[in-house]
Amino acid sequence: MSERRSFLKTLAALTAASMIPHETITGATTSPRDRFGEILPQRKLGNTGIKVTMLGIGGAHVGKSDEKLAQQLIEAAMENGIRFFDNAEMYNGGLAETRYGQFLVPKYRDVAFIMTKTTARNGQTAQQHLEDSLRRMKTDYVDLWQIHAISSPGDVDNRIRDGVLEVAQKAKESGKVKHIGFTGHTDYKAHQRMLERTDVLETCQMPINCFDPNYKSFINNVLPTLVDRNMGIIAMKTLGNGGFFGGTRHFQGGDNPRIVPKVATVQEALHFVWSLPVSTIVTGPDDVAMLEEKVALARSFKEMSEKDRLALVERVGNAGFDGKKVEFYKA
Repeated sequence: MSERRSFLKTLAALTAASMIPHETITGATTSPRDRFGEILPQRKLGNTGIKVTMLGIGGAHVGKSDEKLAQQLIEAAMENGIRFFDNAEMYNGGLAETRYGQFLVPKYRDVAFIMTKTTARNGQTAQQHLEDSLRRMKTDYVDLWQIHAISSPGDVDNRIRDGVLEVAQKAKESGKVKHIGFTGHTDYKAHQRMLERTDVLETCQMPINCFDPNYKSFINNVLPTLVDRNMGIIAMKTLGNGGFFGGTRHFQGGDNPRIVPKVATVQEALHFVWSLPVSTIVTGPDDVAMLEEKVALARSFKEMSEKDRLALVERVGNAGFDGKKVEFYKA
């Protein structure tokens, strides 16, 4: 309860300081076009000078799909106006990146914003990960490379000590990487430590959803600093990585109590996140229909009022859900 109350104050402060008008912080635009057709509305990726589509596709789901479905998901993403493509060297042992090399890069490289990540714990491994990622995706650069899945303050300290951040900076200087950032979903204290240790990273990817304020909150403890630094904010786990549907493992549903549809709709959950100062939401579709559902929600988006955002947080928080089950990925 105290964490939720703290969040309500934080959200109100964010709204007053940087979200009026909302477009000022997100840089959202109406739907532009490229040579493949109309694309989704774009938002600023922090202070990078880049704009990205407000919805992106998750590489892990592409990687766990068979070859036919992987191609269908990439083609459907492009046809539906998505231009932000997430990935990581660890996804399916590199297969997710290989799928991009097969179906995304050859046809769409000039319009696709491609992000990948490294789980490396030392500089030598990070450099090898980068070279392997470029080879698998058949590209000579990535638009964004992120230090992936930081898990604790000690993990951050160790990776910096052992050269991972240095390799990321040199990769940007070399042009193999256009921008650099970091990610994590386990412990907001890890994000706080990374932000304490360095100001060279340009983006941050983390869980952002309407339940988060009730349990070990990234929104409450990290988002204000990201906004203050004008960093690109990449939202993930906007539906609790299945936790909103009763799941207790990555990519899986389950029989636990369900936020959706018990106390919230998918539309409310996503529109809540897009009403915060995020650059994009990374969605992990199991099939094309699920992807198109999220695209429709992006196209229908209208910013939720502060009153409605706060009401949703209170409604979800007062419904008796166990945070350890809903956001099972948090430490």
